[in-house]
Formats: sequence, structure tokens, C-alpha cells
Amino acid sequence: MISDAMTIGAEWLSGAGLRPTRQRLALAALLVGDGKHRHVTAESLYDATRDVGEKVSLATVYNTLRSFSDAGLLREITVNGAKSYFDTNVTNHPHFFWEDTEELMDAPAEDLKIAALPEAPEGAEVSKVDVVIRLRRV
Repeated sequence: MISDAMTIGAEWLSGAGLRPTRQRLALAALLVGDGKHRHVTAESLYDATRDVGEKVSLATVYNTLRSFSDAGLLREITVNGAKSYFDTNVTNHPHFFWEDTEELMDAPAEDLKIAALPEAPEGAEVSKVDVVIRLRRV
């Protein structure tokens, strides 16, 4: 793996107070090492580790994505009630979901207008709003 990507990944982990284990560094480098935002599933990240010759189990990928998400490094977007995507862009923004390819991508946030949200029940607050716009090819 390229050392610049590992350095960027180590800084990303450090900023969240996560210990830079070998597996975390490898996954962080793949997620943010090139400075671009991406949407991954555990399976797609696992495949990427194999493509670059890293030895990380699928269970480790799942657990690490959960740790990164819990630390605020990733945003989890659930589609179809069961499949989770992890987004390196943790800001509030909408997504397009291509139904035929199951690809998740950012949608232009400036075009989304939410006029109001229902009031949260007593003792609760809205923590985030996920907007997933499903697309079908015509």
C-alpha cells in the first residue's frame, strides 16, 4: 500500500482517538487515503483489501466499519432495511441509490429542500435525517 495513503489513514484515525492497528490502518488507507469520499459496504471494502493484498477477515471489516462509524469517522446509511453503506462524508447530505446496481452516490445537497420535520417525542431529539432517493433506469 502507498505510504501517503497510510499516513492519511493514520491521521484520520488519530483525529478520532482510535488506536492505529494494522487492520485499521489498512482499511483507513483504502477509505480515505486518496482524499476522496466514497460509499462502501463491508463486502466491497473486503474485496478492496484482497485486491491490494491485505489480509483482513470479513468479520474484521464489519467490526472496524462499526468502530469507525461509532467514532464519527463514517456515516452509516441503511438501504432496503438490511444493507448498510458507509460514507466517508459525514456531513448531512442526500443520496441517490441505483436500484439495478445497488450503487449509492451523493446527491446535490443544494437541490434538496426540507421545509419542516415532525417534532420529536418528549425526551428525544432528531440526531440526523437520511434522505435516500431511489433511482431506476428508463
